[in-house]
Amino acid sequence: QVQLVESGGGLVQAGGSLRLSCAASGSTLSINVFDWYRQAPGKERELVATIINGDITNYADSVKGRFTISRDNAKNTVYLQMNSLKPEDTAVYYCAARRIFRAPEYWGQGTQVTVSS
Repeated sequence: QVQLVESGGGLVQAGGSLRLSCAASGSTLSINVFDWYRQAPGKERELVATIINGDITNYADSVKGRFTISRDNAKNTVYLQMNSLKPEDTAVYYCAARRIFRAPEYWGQGTQVTVSS
């Protein structure tokens, strides 16, 4: 089992920045992919960013150039640096962990990000 705990959400003005953290614990040796998802009210959950083996990254078009996903292996923590935030980035952000080529196997509890205009 893997436990994921997100932190770092909050209220920020448009144009501001936040850094989300996802601390992983438990049986993490088998995990080589971490994803950040988000879900806005009334919308489906969408994939925002992915990091594979700690260095291969991929981003949704809506956040490319503004968000950066990274991993600190020593701390077993994955980060999502969010810059130039927009009101449409408002959502609950979830961290997910999985083995490569699989659907997310573990989820965090989510952290709320609210961007005011």
